[in-house]
Amino acid sequence: MTSIADAPVEHRSVWQSIRRGAAFKCPSCGEGQVFRKYLKVADNCGECGEELHHHRADDAPPYFTIFIVGHIVVPAMLWIEMAYRPDAWIHAAVWGPLTLALTLTILPITKGAVVGMQWAVRMHGFGGHED
Repeated sequence: MTSIADAPVEHRSVWQSIRRGAAFKCPSCGEGQVFRKYLKVADNCGECGEELHHHRADDAPPYFTIFIVGHIVVPAMLWIEMAYRPDAWIHAAVWGPLTLALTLTILPITKGAVVGMQWAVRMHGFGGHED
């Protein structure tokens, strides 16, 4: 007698799924949208019907976003400071809005990538069973 645990498991490409999620596409088919709102993951893919409500992105996307934005803004700010020595108000006028814009741009990309990675490695119910 064969159980579900003995059934062969299809291979899911991790990098392809991460790229699809980062492009706001379904990690399974690459056609449907992974988000239904700015950061709200769709319950199901509109194209293939894959269930996406299992995701547990939690704190990973903000953490990765802070890491990425920090590695862009801090070196650029230090380089500008050392090269041009602008007044403090110029730093505030430039780096505050730039940091906010980068954060709001990168956050959904990282969340989509995390959902794609979770789907590919069958985390949090994406493998057909609960954790």
